[in-house]
Amino acid sequence: MGEMINSFILESGFANMGVKSILMILIACVFLYLAIKKGYEPYLLIPISVGMLLANMPGADLMKAPTDGELGGLLYYLYQGVHLGIFPPLIFLCIGASTDFGPMIANPKTMLLGAAAQFGIFFAFLGAILLGFNGLEAASI
Repeated sequence: MGEMINSFILESGFANMGVKSILMILIACVFLYLAIKKGYEPYLLIPISVGMLLANMPGADLMKAPTDGELGGLLYYLYQGVHLGIFPPLIFLCIGASTDFGPMIANPKTMLLGAAAQFGIFFAFLGAILLGFNGLEAASI
């Protein structure tokens, strides 16, 4: 019986875990706790922590690229959405759709604050151009 348990433990992925994987899994669990229980930025922390858990899952080869006759790992295919530029617009679309416009409708003067912020961005860009920065440098400012 002991030999069977020992064989099971040695053949599992957890026997192949290193200290770095264990540390990252613990950090992912802390992020999940903070997002779910404490409510700290759940839109960010839940996907980050789930990705950390999947990437550090022992022996799963989730980032493996496809080869002849074999499929790639799950995260490889999910990463294609990032690589091809599909996910960032979807993320901004979802965040925009979940925006609560109730306070702005109740106090329309606050729309002026949003407009002033947009004008500030354009003024900073134009000011950087006038100071001699190129377009990419001015955009980063």
